[in-house]
Amino acid sequence: MDLWRLGHLFVCVFLYHFSTFMVVPAITDVTMAALCPGRDHCSLAIYLSGFQQAIIGMGTLILTPLIGNLSDRYSRKAMLTIPMAVAIIPLGVLAYSQTKTFFYVYYAMRIMAGVFCEGSMQCLTIACVADVIGERCRTSAIGILYGVSMAGFVCGTLSSRFLSTPHTFRVSVSVAIGAVIYMRIFLKDFKASRSGMIDTQPLLRTKIRKTGVCRDSTARLFCKNPSLWDMIQLLRTSSTMSRVAVLAILSSLGDGGLQSSLLFYLKSRFHFNKEQFADLLLLGGTAGAISQLLLMPILAPSVGEEKLLSIGLLASCSHIFLYSVAWSSWVSYVASALVVMSVFTQPCIRSIVSKKVECDEQGTAQGCISGIHSLANILSPFIFTPLTALFLSENAPFPFPGFSLMCVGFVSAAAFAQSIAMARRESQARVTLLQ
Repeated sequence: MDLWRLGHLFVCVFLYHFSTFMVVPAITDVTMAALCPGRDHCSLAIYLSGFQQAIIGMGTLILTPLIGNLSDRYSRKAMLTIPMAVAIIPLGVLAYSQTKTFFYVYYAMRIMAGVFCEGSMQCLTIACVADVIGERCRTSAIGILYGVSMAGFVCGTLSSRFLSTPHTFRVSVSVAIGAVIYMRIFLKDFKASRSGMIDTQPLLRTKIRKTGVCRDSTARLFCKNPSLWDMIQLLRTSSTMSRVAVLAILSSLGDGGLQSSLLFYLKSRFHFNKEQFADLLLLGGTAGAISQLLLMPILAPSVGEEKLLSIGLLASCSHIFLYSVAWSSWVSYVASALVVMSVFTQPCIRSIVSKKVECDEQGTAQGCISGIHSLANILSPFIFTPLTALFLSENAPFPFPGFSLMCVGFVSAAAFAQSIAMARRESQARVTLLQ
């Protein structure tokens, strides 16, 4: 029964990401055509993209822990309905028209939808997996969940490759509506269960409030809606959680910088269009899906999530550095292929966090980690968007169009160094425990 429920969950995740990522190759061209028609470089488009990313990050920093906490207390399925339904609205706007006026309407709706969708979908689906999968198999199961997401990304990107831009948005809306209908009809709700749980430590319960009704209850750290202080308390519950938090924010800062810079860099540097964006994303998505669906379930039990995390971060910073010094468009495709290992990063972080909390606290914990990712999404546009706009303009201090990506690569390298230090400390702690 649990595997059957996971199967329905994977279908919902696939359809959601199929719909969401189908429009990614087209959105850069739509933005440029609406704001700066006939040009390959547009500072306004870069700054608007960075501003959108920052505002969405602020919203998800507040809402994602709250949605995760509510899913622990009430219903995962009810909370899943929110991001899946809200995601339809901005897609519908561009499906109707892509003129400048409708682009700005889409822009506002995309910010609203991003606040509810980015972070929440990932947080809730990982919590659902943790509800029914024991610790021994959880890293592999979370990896498969990410692999299903990547498969949706691949299929959506492939569809976009062969559809015109207007039809891309119309098909995307249809699939998004179908995903919500399928979820409401077929997906059974997930309940926190202790079956398969092994030596789970109630880290969220070790630090409780000293005032109010929670004074005598060690079972409710989050006795009200979670706040920023609650998130800080969670991260202080163990040295592992603190290290994971630092690593997560560095990793997410690198991911956010890459997201805000790469497509505009390729558009300006190599004049990429919708089809070339789709080819590049398709290559990376296919490599990532194969890796997460096939390689990660094999490697995770034998290698361990700490080492796998380091491998993923090393590949991540390597492929960003390669993008930054690309001397020809084909180098970008080679860099994209390194996604085959960099995709290990997020499933490993989520799995480490999942194993440090109680079964009925998964939504809250995953929501807090999503909040950390959101914090990085707030910071990265302020850091990397001005750099990207400057070094792609004619007023660059020196001729290095990929300088902003080089800086992103250094941030990812710092995350890799943190992962090595964390793996060493965890190994020493195990040896001490055995002695």
